[in-house]
Amino acid sequence: MELLHKELTDKILKAFYDVYNELGYGFLEKVYQNSLFIELKSRGFKVEVQKQINVNYKGYEVGEYYADIVVNDLVILELKAAECIVKEFEAQLINYLRGTNLEVGLLLNFGKKPEFIRKVYENRRK
Repeated sequence: MELLHKELTDKILKAFYDVYNELGYGFLEKVYQNSLFIELKSRGFKVEVQKQINVNYKGYEVGEYYADIVVNDLVILELKAAECIVKEFEAQLINYLRGTNLEVGLLLNFGKKPEFIRKVYENRRK
């Protein structure tokens, strides 16, 4: 079974590792966000930073949040610059996916070692 938006997420992950390999560990999330924005734009992707996403509940708008990066209106990127990925980061990304019509998210951590988690929450489950 093919992963949803696999080709796109593979390309995003390549950009993530390229940014990490260039900058390394120790910067604030904003530095990585700006760098990843430049990297993804240079590769021809539609990239939106701090995009306002409305959260819906049973057809009603109940709030909003600001996604670190949205790529091609298909994938949410949640960026961290932490020691390691923790369950709370994963829960945050799942909540973003549950509350929107986007189905794929990548949690990208620019920590001491680069790490990522790919999450999917299909619209048919919402």
